Amino acid sequence: MSGLLDARTIRELAAQLDLRPTKQRGQNFVIDANTVRRIVALARVEPDDVALEIGPGLGSLTLGLLEVARHVTAVEIEDSLAAQLPITAAARVPGAADRLSVVNADALRVNELPGPAPTTVVANLPYNVSVPVLLHLLATFPSLQRGLVMVQLEVADRLVAPPGSKVYGVPSVKMAWYCSAKRVGTVPPSVFWPAPNVDSGLVRLVRRDPPVTTAARAEVFRVVDAAFAQRRKMLRAALSGIAGSSAAASEAIEAAGIDPTLRGEALDVADFARIAEALSPIA
Repeated sequence: MSGLLDARTIRELAAQLDLRPTKQRGQNFVIDANTVRRIVALARVEPDDVALEIGPGLGSLTLGLLEVARHVTAVEIEDSLAAQLPITAAARVPGAADRLSVVNADALRVNELPGPAPTTVVANLPYNVSVPVLLHLLATFPSLQRGLVMVQLEVADRLVAPPGSKVYGVPSVKMAWYCSAKRVGTVPPSVFWPAPNVDSGLVRLVRRDPPVTTAARAEVFRVVDAAFAQRRKMLRAALSGIAGSSAAASEAIEAAGIDPTLRGEALDVADFARIAEALSPIA
């Protein structure tokens, strides 16, 4: 055995592990080697990269990353999948054993990783946890400088949405704190087993500095959450709860150079940072 996994091998591995993919875990395994190569290429993985993969499953993408990256660290919540992954990798990629670290854990709770610090995140993320996982990783591992994630198309559109877009919201702003995000491809359901009901989107991430502000990230994110909690409200009303009153909210928003009758969807991440800074003496 060598090389990337095909559909038959994936089904054989699943049967061997008595694995029945569940919607609860968002398990949709990539069964097409060309799609794996495309993801690795679009991720721009370099020979000196340490790739962090979340939810490797049966190892389709892991093997593709091991062909290129110096090291791969894979975080897998399922015990049986975490135990099988090093076996599959050793059988199919020569010398992989020394270049693969498998962490059997929930990615949302991982605060440290074995081996070299990750430089890029490349992952097929389940729909229900994709945004929280990404934000957690970017906050926890500053060594992550870029990445490519495959998420449900609707989530991809939210991650890359600019201010003023109908789908611009909390994920868009919080992602912009850490990274520039761009959709670079679409993946059809046919390359997965089991096939999902929707297309997936490929989002490329490039780390950048957050806005210059004296406000802490948590303070900025609190303003973002409040602004979109009832997204049809004007900012002065939406932020009245954290400011103490509508008048206090208006004063802080105006101090940040922003019209308090605007809605949150009109603001970019730097605008939210300025509001948070103006609110901090009040809070």
